[in-house]
Amino acid sequence: MSATDVGKMPDQSRRAAIGSFVGTTLEWYDFFIYGTLAALVFGPVFFPEQDGVVGTLAAFATFAVGFAARPLGSILFGHFGDRIGRKNMLVLTLMIMGISTVLIGCIPSYAEIGVWAPALLVIFRVMQGVALGGEWGGAALMSVEHAPERKKGIFGSATQMGSPAGSLLAVVVIAVVANLSGDAFNEWGWRIPFWASAVIVLIGLYIRAGITESHDFEIVKKADGLVKLPIGEVLKHNWRNVLVGAGLGAANNAIYYMVAVYTLAYATGTLGLPKTDILNHLTIVSVFYLVSIPFFGWLSDRIGLRRQVVYAALLSAVFVIPYFMMIDSGNALVILLAMIIGLAVIQSAAYAPQPAIYSELFPARIRYTGASLSYALPTTLVGGTTPFIATWLFSVTQSNLAMAGYIIVLSLVAAFCAEVAHRQHRKAATAAPALVTADV
Repeated sequence: MSATDVGKMPDQSRRAAIGSFVGTTLEWYDFFIYGTLAALVFGPVFFPEQDGVVGTLAAFATFAVGFAARPLGSILFGHFGDRIGRKNMLVLTLMIMGISTVLIGCIPSYAEIGVWAPALLVIFRVMQGVALGGEWGGAALMSVEHAPERKKGIFGSATQMGSPAGSLLAVVVIAVVANLSGDAFNEWGWRIPFWASAVIVLIGLYIRAGITESHDFEIVKKADGLVKLPIGEVLKHNWRNVLVGAGLGAANNAIYYMVAVYTLAYATGTLGLPKTDILNHLTIVSVFYLVSIPFFGWLSDRIGLRRQVVYAALLSAVFVIPYFMMIDSGNALVILLAMIIGLAVIQSAAYAPQPAIYSELFPARIRYTGASLSYALPTTLVGGTTPFIATWLFSVTQSNLAMAGYIIVLSLVAAFCAEVAHRQHRKAATAAPALVTADV
C-alpha cells in the first residue's frame, strides 16, 4: 500500500461505514415494510379465505419464505464477492431488492386474480430474501475491512445501524399511509411504502458508487489467492466456524422478530390495542435502537467483542419472561419500556459487534461467503420463523411461556457459541500468528 493510500484510509473508513449504513438502511426498509404489512393487512388481501389466526399464520409463512432464501443469496453473492469483489455485489443486491419490493406493491389482490396473488407474493419475497442474503455480508465486510485497528466493533456496527434506521423509516411511512380515511389503507394505501422504494434505491446506488473496493480483497487478488469455489472451502475447512457463527446469532434474531413483528400482531390482534399505538411504539423503539447500536459497537471494542455477546445472551435469558409479563399488562408505557429494553439494550448489545466477530472467523479469501452464510443461517432458521412459531405456540397453549422457553434455550446456545468463538480465535492466534495476520 502506498503512502497516499495510507493517508486516505481514515476517509475511506468513514465512507465505507456511511455507505454500508445507508445501503443496509434501504435494504432493511424494503424488508421491514413487508414484515409489518404482513402482520397488518396481508391476511385479508392475499388470504381472504382464512380467518383469524390461520390468516395471520399464512401471512407470516410468506414472511418466512424470504428468510429461507437468504442462505442461497449468501452463497451466490458470497461466491462472486470473494471472486470479483465486494463493491459490485452491493450494487447488484440493492437493485434486486428494490425491484422486487416495487413489484410486491403492484400485485393485484386475491379477489382480482385468485391464487396467482399469493404465488406472486412468494416469488417476489424470495427475490427479497436472496438479495438480503448477499447484502449483509458485503456491507459488513466493507465497513470492517476498511476500519482502523481496534475500532472494528464500532465501524462494523454502522452496518447494523441499517436495521433500526430501515425499521424507523418503514414505520414512519406506514404510519403516514395508515391514517388514510376509511378503508383506503387496506384497499390500496398499503402499496405506497412498496412503491416508494424506487426513489430510495436510486439514492442508495448513488451513495455506494463512491466507495472503493475493500483493501483486504485487493491484497488477496494481487497475491493470486482467489478461491475457485469459496463455498467448497468454507464447508470443507471452516464448517465449525459457520455453526459457531450461526449459534452466536440465533438468540438476537429471535428477540428482534419477537419484539418487532410478533409483538405487533399479538398486541393488536390478541390484546386489542390500536394499531397506531403499537406502530408509534415501534417508531420510538427504533430511535433508541439506532442510538444504542453505535454505543455498543464502541463498548465492544473496549470490553471484548465476544464477551459482550455472552453478557447480552445471558441477560436475554433472564429478561424474556418479564418481557411477556410487561406486554400482557396492556399498559402502553409498560409495553413501550419492555420493547426498548428488549431491542435497544439486550438485542443491540449482541447485534452491534457481529460484523467484526464474523469477519474474524474466516480468512479474507472466503470471508464474504463464510460471514454471509453464518449470518444467513440463524436469520433463516430462527429469525424468519419466530413470528410463526410464537403465534402457533400461543394458539396452542394460550400463553407466551412456551415462547419464553424457546428464547431462553437460544440465548444459552448463543452464550456458549460466543465463548467458543473466543477460544478458537485465541487458539488460532497462538498457533499460527503469521497466517492469522495475513488472513485478517
